[in-house]
Amino acid sequence: MESNRNSQKSGALTPAQPHRLVSIIEYAEGSVVSRTLLNSKSGTITLFAFDTGQELSEHSAPYDAFVQVLDGEAELIIGGKRVVAGAGDTVVMPANIPHAVHAAKRFKMLLTMIRD
Repeated sequence: MESNRNSQKSGALTPAQPHRLVSIIEYAEGSVVSRTLLNSKSGTITLFAFDTGQELSEHSAPYDAFVQVLDGEAELIIGGKRVVAGAGDTVVMPANIPHAVHAAKRFKMLLTMIRD
């Protein structure tokens, strides 16, 4: 019997078809919503939707993190420097540098982290 080629991990996307990432996750009032698309030993890919005023407090990671803003405007603090990025922008948060994420306005982002 042939295995089900459409089986997927929780949160994963259906292979071999286009996906509009901005439409896959919705805003929730007063919340940060996340959906992990990939979580493996090689890294993670996670969608986030931040409502206005929400944030992720300062932290660091042992590998580079790539933020792709899909909707709205993100405010990132990277090594004490304020970086504002809008829809279509990508920002690299370097490994081992403290960073935080703040939503002065609501926004959606795709976060990609690749482990060495």
